Amino acid sequence: MSDAPVAQSFPGAAAPAAPMAVSSSRWRSDAEFVVIPILAIVASFLLFAVFLLAIGKSPVDFMALVWRGGFGTSFSIQNTLQRSSPLIMTALAVAIPARIGLIIIGGEGALVLGGFVAAVVAIPMTGVVPPMPALLVMAFAAMLTGGIWIGICGFLRYARGVNETIASLLLTYIGIAIMNFFVEGALRDLSDPNKPSTKPIGRDYMVGSIPGTSVHWGFLFGVLLCLGLYLLMSRTTFGFAARVTGGNFRAALAQGLPVGRLIVACCAIAGACAGLAGFFEVAAIQGRANASLAAGYGFTGILVAFLARQNPLMIPPVAIMFGGIVAAGGLIQRRMGLPDATVQVLEGLIFVVLLTSETLYGRFSIFKPKGR
Repeated sequence: MSDAPVAQSFPGAAAPAAPMAVSSSRWRSDAEFVVIPILAIVASFLLFAVFLLAIGKSPVDFMALVWRGGFGTSFSIQNTLQRSSPLIMTALAVAIPARIGLIIIGGEGALVLGGFVAAVVAIPMTGVVPPMPALLVMAFAAMLTGGIWIGICGFLRYARGVNETIASLLLTYIGIAIMNFFVEGALRDLSDPNKPSTKPIGRDYMVGSIPGTSVHWGFLFGVLLCLGLYLLMSRTTFGFAARVTGGNFRAALAQGLPVGRLIVACCAIAGACAGLAGFFEVAAIQGRANASLAAGYGFTGILVAFLARQNPLMIPPVAIMFGGIVAAGGLIQRRMGLPDATVQVLEGLIFVVLLTSETLYGRFSIFKPKGR
């Protein structure tokens, strides 16, 4: 006799779901998380078009310039990819803590402090330590600094119940103030009176570009970091424990999970990502630490993470989109006579509309499985 189970019919029993029906239901559910963010972006651009019309500017010209400045030429594409590099890493600084139920918005402070420490560490090594070991030390110092800085938020959240969102925001301003204190004081390069900054790290200690492009290696490292952290958070016991903790804090404690260590670890990983972004800003772009490190990448990274729905695999394409908008800012300013803040107005609208769209999930019957 066969050991295979025999299907039996009972009055009122539901028939087993066909594989096609299950697939259709899953597609409907997943489509909601794609369609609603796209509609939110479209609505944001429509609202921004109204804003442009109110000040006497053409929305069509604006969109054409955004496309041309961000993606229209080989130069603009490479500029976009380069600008998206810090956005990828600071978005990870939001996405990873979100997996454990924390809202961290302090990536800007970790980026600034990470870049500052990388520059400070590089100065005594210039001309003494070979470039490659020096760059590794700089990267490690930046990641360690960022990890400790955001890790403080996780510790305060678990040990003292301090709101991590407020703590991370306040620590951002403290971090920027610390950098300005030293850059404008004891560590200022007196040979450059125009702008307060540290001494340059030297051309030999700068990170080069990916061969055949003008895009520095930070972009590739950011993409690989997204892949690695996706695997960590979705394919390992650490990631599973973090998701359980984020889903139900009390249940995680009842199961004996090390909730405190998980919270601090996720925050430290987030800070290390932002610190690495600061390292690349110094070692690939600025060549020194100064106020240019506080360029707002950490705050734009919040928007990138939210639009990517905290999924590390979705962060690179979303970051590239926003990198293109930022890269087109100069062209928009020259051609349309609009200030740099115009791009920030657009980003702010996207953020507000995106947050509002969160209330729409589960409200449309088209995305619900049939029969429900």
